[in-house]
Amino acid sequence: MRLEVILLESPNPYQTNSVPIDEKQWNAIIHNDSSFDGKFYYGVKTTGIFCRPSCKSKAPKYENVTIFNNPEEALALHFRPCKRCKPTGERIPDQEWISVVTDYIEHHFAEPLTLDILANVSHGSPYHLHRVFKRITGLTPVEYIQEKRVTQARKLLESTRLTVTDIGRQVGIANPAYFITVFRKHTGSTPANYREQRRDQS
Repeated sequence: MRLEVILLESPNPYQTNSVPIDEKQWNAIIHNDSSFDGKFYYGVKTTGIFCRPSCKSKAPKYENVTIFNNPEEALALHFRPCKRCKPTGERIPDQEWISVVTDYIEHHFAEPLTLDILANVSHGSPYHLHRVFKRITGLTPVEYIQEKRVTQARKLLESTRLTVTDIGRQVGIANPAYFITVFRKHTGSTPANYREQRRDQS
């Protein structure tokens, strides 16, 4: 029996051609079967990370998986080695690891994001991710996410007529009062005042 990977239709920098996955390969992935290590590798298209079958990271969604015969194939398509299972046999530089996280935030900041979610995506522990992220970027993951959300909110306030509540939802902060608090903390003004100031300057 063969199962076929169906590509996501949304734009994805790590999308590859549809690749048939043997049922044994899929079972090896979801059961972390080390007997398949070296026989194939799998990439997760939503994160751009590739792993050994035995990787203990959270099991990927079936439709997001693509198969590689060797690490070189994955690297050629710009997938990054998993920090946890080290499919290339080498330690992943912290800068490269954190770039996986910042790339993910860039594409998913409007969704609910927690440290645990980011740790699962990047195949690391929450504690270690928090510490290394702060050292590399100068911000905690939460601070980085909020900065990204506020930057996007500024753009929407300047270029659209959306309400403050709608803009908050679009950047991932559904609670209007909390959105106003976060925005004021980063800019020194409320969203409504910011919009007025920008209009007065134009």
